[in-house]
Amino acid sequence: MADTESSRMDAFTHLGDRVRSALSERGFATPTEPQRRAIPPLAAGENALVLAPTGTGKTETAMLPVFDSIHRAEDRFGISALYITPLRALNRDMRERLDWWGEYLDVEVDVRHGDTTQYRRGKQADDPPDVLVTTPETLQATLTGEKLRTALSDVEHVVVDEVHELASSKRGAQLTVGLERLRDLAGPFQRIGLSATVGSPAEVGRFLTGDRDCAVVEVEAGTNVEFRVREPEVTDEDEALAGKLATDVEIASHVRTIRDVVAAHESTLIFVNTRQTAEALGSRFKRLEEPIGVHHGSLSKEARIEVEDAFKRGEVDGLVCTSSMELGIDVGRVDHVIQYGSPREVARLLQRVGRAGHRRDAVSEGTVVTSHPDDTLEALAIARRAVAGEVEPATIHHGSLDVVANQTVGLVMDHGEVGAREAYETLTRAYPFRSLSEAAFRAVVRELSSNRLLWLDEDADRLEKSGGTWRYFYANLSMIPDEETYEVYDLSARKTVGTLDERFVLNFAGPGETFIQRGEMWRITEVDEEEARVEVTPIEDPGGEVPSWTGQEIPVPAAVAGEVGEMRDVATTQFERGADRRAVAREFLPRYPGDEYTVREALDPVERQVEAGAPTPTADRLVVEGQGRGVVLNAPFGHEVNETLGRLCSALIGQKTGSSVGMEVDPYRIELEVPGRTGPSDVVEVLETTDPDHVEGLLELALKNSGTLKFTLAQVAAKFGALKRYQGQGRFGADRLLAALEDTPVYDEAVREVFHTDLAVDEAAAVLEGVQTGDIEVTTAREHTPIGTGGRSSGRELLVPENADASVVETLKERIRNDRVILACLHCTEWTRKTKVRRVPDQPRCPECESTRIAALNPWDDDVVTAVRAKEKDDEQEGMTERAYRSANLVQSHGKRAVIAMAARGVGPHNAARIIAKLREDEDDFYRDILEQERQYARTQSFWD
Repeated sequence: MADTESSRMDAFTHLGDRVRSALSERGFATPTEPQRRAIPPLAAGENALVLAPTGTGKTETAMLPVFDSIHRAEDRFGISALYITPLRALNRDMRERLDWWGEYLDVEVDVRHGDTTQYRRGKQADDPPDVLVTTPETLQATLTGEKLRTALSDVEHVVVDEVHELASSKRGAQLTVGLERLRDLAGPFQRIGLSATVGSPAEVGRFLTGDRDCAVVEVEAGTNVEFRVREPEVTDEDEALAGKLATDVEIASHVRTIRDVVAAHESTLIFVNTRQTAEALGSRFKRLEEPIGVHHGSLSKEARIEVEDAFKRGEVDGLVCTSSMELGIDVGRVDHVIQYGSPREVARLLQRVGRAGHRRDAVSEGTVVTSHPDDTLEALAIARRAVAGEVEPATIHHGSLDVVANQTVGLVMDHGEVGAREAYETLTRAYPFRSLSEAAFRAVVRELSSNRLLWLDEDADRLEKSGGTWRYFYANLSMIPDEETYEVYDLSARKTVGTLDERFVLNFAGPGETFIQRGEMWRITEVDEEEARVEVTPIEDPGGEVPSWTGQEIPVPAAVAGEVGEMRDVATTQFERGADRRAVAREFLPRYPGDEYTVREALDPVERQVEAGAPTPTADRLVVEGQGRGVVLNAPFGHEVNETLGRLCSALIGQKTGSSVGMEVDPYRIELEVPGRTGPSDVVEVLETTDPDHVEGLLELALKNSGTLKFTLAQVAAKFGALKRYQGQGRFGADRLLAALEDTPVYDEAVREVFHTDLAVDEAAAVLEGVQTGDIEVTTAREHTPIGTGGRSSGRELLVPENADASVVETLKERIRNDRVILACLHCTEWTRKTKVRRVPDQPRCPECESTRIAALNPWDDDVVTAVRAKEKDDEQEGMTERAYRSANLVQSHGKRAVIAMAARGVGPHNAARIIAKLREDEDDFYRDILEQERQYARTQSFWD
C-alpha cells in the first residue's frame, strides 16, 4: 500500500518541537526514505546501521535524533556525541553541515583532528563542545587526555560515517576496540553507522556495535541509479586529436569521449582507479585546455582544496579523481559520474555513481568508459549486479594482532595500569576480536614487554606503563602503515605540489627526468635524500614518467570474474551455432547496460577463440596454454583466488626445477614465466596432485622468500615496536628481521595480513578439489589463445606515451653508463672487477687469461662470484652459477651491449637476450625496450622470489 502524506510525516513526529521548527525553517517538508524508516528507532535510542545512497540525507537521519536528545537534556557537562569520519576533509564538511542545526538548537559543534591547533585543543579540553566531529585516530588520542577523558565520560551517542570504509581495514578494527574503551569510561551509548552500501549489513552492524542489538535500515542503492557502459569507437576526429596529444588513436578516443560527456553536463566527476591514471588523463585535458581538474591523495592539501573550490564555483566542469572523492567530500552538486575503466567492484561503482544527482528522488547517472574486452565484460557484469543489489560483503580484519598490541598499550595509557584479564575482556568485546584466544593475547603482551612498551607484572598479572609506553602510543595513533614519501617542491613558485612514493624516487627519479603531477609536466632538478624532497621546475613536454604510486590494485571479486566467464560461455555456444557477432551482441543488451558496438567489441576474442578451435575458459573449465617459457592458466576466479593459485604454481614449479618462476595475475588468467623444459603440463600437474588441505602450509613456506611478506613484516614490526622508526623499512636487513621474528606474534600477524589481503586459501583449495574430482575440467592448448593473450598486461591503463621522449631516453642512458657492474672471468674464475658501465670495453676480456667468457653481474652479487669459485655447490649456488654462465655467454656474443642491458633494473640474462635479439633501426629503441622492461619489473617485482 502506498504511503499517505501523513504517514510519511510520522518520522518527524518522533522529534521535539524545537527540532521540528528547525526542519520547517530549513525546508524539510517531508522525510526522505531513510529518514522515514530510521528516525523512529534512532529517536528511541536504538543502535542502528543506516544504508542509503549518497544524497538521501543520511547525516540528518542520524543527527536529528541526536540533536533532539541533546537539546532536551536538562544538564550538559561534557561531550554528548561523537561524529567519527574516516577523512579529515569530511570532518571539515560535516562541521559546516552541522553548524546551522547546532546554532538553531543551541548545541555546540566542533571539530578535532591532527591539524587542530594546540590553542583550539586547549579550549576544547577546558570547555568541551556538545558534539565533537573527529577521526578514528584522534579518538585514540582523546581517550588518554586527562581533561578530555572526563568530557568523554558523558558521551551518549556515537555516529560512525562511511562505516563500510572502516569495516574492511585495520583502522576499523582499531576503532572497534576504541569504542569499547570508551564504553568502559562512559557506560553504554547509542551507536549509529552510516554507509552508502555494503553487501553484508548484519555483519557490519555487529562490527559497529560489538555484536549487540542493531537495527538495519537499508534503502537499496540499485533502485536509484542508471549506468551506461561504452567502449569508444574511433572516429576521424581522433586521428587529429592523437597528433595533438602525442598519443595513439585509441587513447585519443577515450579522451574525446570523456570530454564530450563532461561538455554535455554541468558538473562531472571522472573516477579512475589509480593516481597514475589520474595524472596521465589530467595532463591530456590540460594539453587540450579543457576546464577539467585533478584530485587525489598525493596532492598537497592546498592543491586539493583549491581544485575542490574551483569545481564548486563552476570554474572547472569536471574533476579527474580517485577514491579520495568517493566518500562524500563536499564539492557542490554533481550531475554525472564517469568511471574510466572497470570499477572492479559493485560497491565501488555504487559509491562513486551515487555522488551524482544530489536532489530528492533524483536518479544518479553514470557512464563507464572501457578500453579492452576484459574491461568491458567486467564493467557490464558489475553494472548489472549493482542494479540488482548484489554487493560484495565487507572483509573485516578478524583477530589482527598488531591492533591487539596497539590497543593493549592504549588501555595501559587509559588507566596507568590495568589487569591483564580486564584488558583481555575489553578487547574481546570488540567484534573483530571476539575469538581472540587468551594464549594469543598473552603472547602479544610478552612481545610488548620485551620491546619495553609496557611492563608486565607476572605475579600480579597486571600491565603497567614503562619508559617506552608514551612515545610508542602517540607515534602509533594510526594503523595506516608508515611508508616513506618525498615532497615534490616547485622551485619556481616556491610551494609544495604533492608527494611521490619512495619506490618511484629510488627506481626512476633523478636530475633531468620528467614526470606528471597535478596534470602538469615537471623536470627534476635535485633529489634531496636528507630532506626527502624532490625539487622540480615546470616544463612543456609531451613525454615522461607518471608517478608510480604503489597503492594496492583493487581486486576483482570471484563472483564478478565468474560472471564474465559465464558471458563468454553463453557467447561461445552461439558462435558455435554460426551466429555472427552483431547478433550475439544484441542478445546481451536486454540484460546488460551497454550498446551494440561496445558488446560486439568485447566479444571479439571469444569469436576468435571459437574460430581457432580452442576451448573457452569458465569457472568449470580451465585452459592452460603456453609457448616457450610463457604459460597462461585461464581461470575466471578473480584476483585473490588467482593470486593464490599462481603463488602455489610458481612455488611448486620453482621447487621442482630449482629456478625462480615469474608471475603476473589478473582476474581471468595467471601468467607464469617458467624455466626451460617446463610447460603447461607442469601447471596441470600442480592442479591435479596438490592436496587441497595443504594449500595454506605450502603458501606460508613459499611466502618466506617473497618481498610481500618481508615488506608486511616490517610494517607489522613497527606497530609492535619491534622495528625502530629510524631504521626505515627498506630492503636492508629484511632476511634477518624475518629470521628474528619467525616464532613471534609479529610474524603470525604478517602472515595473517598477507593471507587476508591478497589470498583466498579456502576458495583456491575448492578449485583444486573440483579439478581432482572432475567437477572442473582442465584442458591444454599448445599455442596462446585469443582470450589467453587478452590480459590487462596487453591492455594497460592510460599511463605514458607510446615512446618515451628524448630526455627520458637520454637520462636512462646516462644512469646506466654510471651504474656499476661486477665483471667476472668464468674461465680462470680468479679475476673480478667492479666498474662503471661506461668504462667497460666493447668486448670485455680477462687481463689474466685473455678469455672473453666474462659475466656481467649486479654490484651486490658477490655471493655469485663466491658460488662460481666454490668446488662443491649446494642447489642455491648451482642456480647462481647457471645465471653467471648465461650472462657470460651473452657478453661473449654481444659485448658491451649485453652489459648495458643487464645493468638495467630487473633485466636478467633471459630478458637481456630477448631485448638484444630485436632488430631495430634506431639505437634509442634499444633503450626504450630496456625502459619498458624496467617498468614491467617495477610493476611485478613483488611476485618474484
